[in-house]
Amino acid sequence: MKRGPFVLAVVVVFVIVGVMSVPAAVRLAADWYWFSSLGYQSVFLTTLWTKVLLGVGAALFAFAFFYVNLRFAQRGVVPDPVVVNINAKTPKVDITRLLRLLALPVSAFLALLVGVSASSAWLVLQQFLKRTPFGEIDPAFGRDIGYYFFELPAYTVAIALILSLTVLTLFMVAPLYLVRGDVVLRGRSMTIEPSAERHIGVLVAVLFLATALNLVMVRMPSLLFSSAGAVHGASYTDLTARLPVLWASVVVAVVGAVLVLWGMRAHRLPRFLMIAVALYLVVGVIGGVYPAAIQKFVVGPNELARESKFIQRHIDATRAAWGIDDVEIRVLTGEAELTLDDIRANSGTVRNIRLWDRALLLQTFGQLQEIRTYYDFVSVDDDRYIINGELRQVLLSPRELNSAALPTRNFINEYLTYTHGMGLTMSPVNQVTPEGLPVLFIQDLPPVSSASIAVTRPEIYYGELSNSYVFVNTEQAEFDYPLGDSIATTVYDGTGGVYVNSFLRKVLFSVRFGQSKIFLSQDINNDSRVLYHRNIRERASKALPFLMWDDDPYMVVTKDGRLKWILDAYTRGTKYPYSQPRSGGINYFRNSIKAVIDAYDGSIEAYIADPDDPVIQTYAKIFPDLFHPLDEMGDDLLAHIRYPDDLFRAQTELYATYHMKEPATFYPREDQWQIPVVARGEGIRDPYLRHMVMKLPGELQEEFIIMTPFTPQGKDNLAAWMVVRNDGEHYGQLIVYRFPRQSLVFGPTQIVNRINQDTEVSRQITLWDQAGSEVIRGNLLVIPIEEALLFVQALYLRAEGGRIPELKRVIVAFENQVVMEETLERSLSRLFGGTIEGGTLPALAIESPVAGEAPAAGVAATNPAIAGLIRQAQDHYQRALDAQRIGDWATYGDEIEQVGALLRRLRELAGRR
Repeated sequence: MKRGPFVLAVVVVFVIVGVMSVPAAVRLAADWYWFSSLGYQSVFLTTLWTKVLLGVGAALFAFAFFYVNLRFAQRGVVPDPVVVNINAKTPKVDITRLLRLLALPVSAFLALLVGVSASSAWLVLQQFLKRTPFGEIDPAFGRDIGYYFFELPAYTVAIALILSLTVLTLFMVAPLYLVRGDVVLRGRSMTIEPSAERHIGVLVAVLFLATALNLVMVRMPSLLFSSAGAVHGASYTDLTARLPVLWASVVVAVVGAVLVLWGMRAHRLPRFLMIAVALYLVVGVIGGVYPAAIQKFVVGPNELARESKFIQRHIDATRAAWGIDDVEIRVLTGEAELTLDDIRANSGTVRNIRLWDRALLLQTFGQLQEIRTYYDFVSVDDDRYIINGELRQVLLSPRELNSAALPTRNFINEYLTYTHGMGLTMSPVNQVTPEGLPVLFIQDLPPVSSASIAVTRPEIYYGELSNSYVFVNTEQAEFDYPLGDSIATTVYDGTGGVYVNSFLRKVLFSVRFGQSKIFLSQDINNDSRVLYHRNIRERASKALPFLMWDDDPYMVVTKDGRLKWILDAYTRGTKYPYSQPRSGGINYFRNSIKAVIDAYDGSIEAYIADPDDPVIQTYAKIFPDLFHPLDEMGDDLLAHIRYPDDLFRAQTELYATYHMKEPATFYPREDQWQIPVVARGEGIRDPYLRHMVMKLPGELQEEFIIMTPFTPQGKDNLAAWMVVRNDGEHYGQLIVYRFPRQSLVFGPTQIVNRINQDTEVSRQITLWDQAGSEVIRGNLLVIPIEEALLFVQALYLRAEGGRIPELKRVIVAFENQVVMEETLERSLSRLFGGTIEGGTLPALAIESPVAGEAPAAGVAATNPAIAGLIRQAQDHYQRALDAQRIGDWATYGDEIEQVGALLRRLRELAGRR
């Protein structure tokens, strides 16, 4: 057989591979420029050289393993070669010779696949080399927890590689020997040529020994992640039955290797191989039957007693792995009363009650402040600012550019002219205009502020919606913001992006983005920059690909007026012994990194938020100088960091079960809690998980916290509520406020039912429905004040065919009382029998009579009963006017009658004085 066609085929294959690798090379070059622009070359280079070394090393080892075995199997002359004659006009083909020629390309191809696969384990290798001990020992085998995080994955990959290469080689070598006639099958007998027998015997022995190694190094440690027992982790059955069976399997695997080698030496390989395989299968069958019998007849009848020790390990490990082992518990009396004095004493809490639901506020912002169709508000975030010397909770939303909504979409508009969003809208959480719309602290274009917050750099080049590349500093004027009938333009003055200052770079980015106009454009000059990977989640994930990122980045206005994004990142693991896994098998979770991305220049700064986390310590060793201590973030940004929702959500869901620390209580779930659910709006996620500014019971001042309530499993009354603190030295502190189990404290579902049954609320909603308006109920807010709970729900009204929800009523409930008024102040006044002045509860003080005021006013100010009657009369009169406007004369008559009755009662009270 001539080698010419074969060599030509090999050359063609390599040319095709080379052509196919061009896009990868282009992406690699573009990535290098991108990482360099961020100053993250260490991430790019460390990742690249580790992948190359690991991939090349594995590929060379695999190539040597495959090629040596294939060549060894094809040594010598074949006395009776297999010849194929396709037809009479073509020469005969010697199959054995063809297979010999294929040994090199087949080995190279398979080695390439192995190398590519192995390169993906680059982080496993780096973590193994730079591993950090946890300083905690697993209770079963006495190893440091770090072994399971950093060493076990490396051993798993290495042993899997050996097993795969050996099995694949056997599958190639055995047919070769059959084709060559070195292995002959005659009925039930098998004849093997001595050298072939030795070759196959060695490979099978290696397979047995690798299996034994896998059992010891991988399978046994993995018992600590078993889910076969009462809880996750190694159970009584695992350690008393499965572990001995695994050791027996190890012994049998080693014996099997010895039997195979002995059979090879005695030229009786088939018989000894069958004995070895049979022994291993017998142990395998025992390994299935024996643990099942132990579980059924020993553990099952007395599971709690047998598993108690292992349940305790599971509880302790889960609490430690998920960071709920140091939750502070504060017990409440469950009998607290709430008075107007308490409201005054907690004025900061009441002043920051969030009346605006984020989803509804997002709709309102969209209608009032998008200003142009190509602007979008993507999300609304909670934060707190010192405004005019006072801690205020606000809701804010960046105004981002949506290039898909441009009136004219072409290359110049999408990539050169319309390049960025502009500013943000900020609103206090509970202030409302007379029309029922939110008060705006920051609004319009360019941003105008009515509070002590100024935005000096409002351009948003990097955001949640930015999903394409753009060019700045081109010959085209760059749009900044609309200015009446014209537009304002700008010149980019940041350091973000990559210069397109050469012919080669133009070619590179034309290929990278699949856009020939980049190369042909005369508008892109040597001063131009290309900004890409502008979506902040994608940007952060690409810069730090070994971290898991939170779903909810949020924007901060710095003291110097710049806009910056804060993103939370997590280190996680799936190998924490005995810990309960959640989605994706994750059973260890830490918010170890807080990243800051500048919305103007795209710079990324990563700060270590949990320096005690061994995983982030390992990453810091792998990438020196990449991370900064949190205190280097600066007070400006530190004042706005918040505990991530995803972590708090996971911790509260787990704590509902794992607050039970004793196996005797945990096993029957005797004190199981749950997070309350809502009957309406099944799509609402965590309706009671809230950010709020409040003064915690026993504390001296208001602070920013996240809170969620708990109810007993299957019941509606409250069992406890949990908060995580966000400010200063208390950041990350978890506190649970528990009610006594014998007390009855109304939960959210019970309060919702009371609101639904309230005749005044029902009448008003019916009235609005009859007028054709859409009534929208806000989420019920659970507001802790001192040791009591206040419930607040806003009612919004959207006119028929309208798009803007307006806040019209505020419902406040406490214990058995439910009131509804136009404002929170009025609802509180009515509920607690006093007068609270001011549209935003600035002082929460009852105004005292002053000289010269009318006697009636003085009486009202000093007599809460009279003040309450006056307020009720005003409310009924207002409802009468509302009914009159829509022609509802029946309701109008009822309300006027109520006004008359209240006036008569006022006359009686005034006569008594």
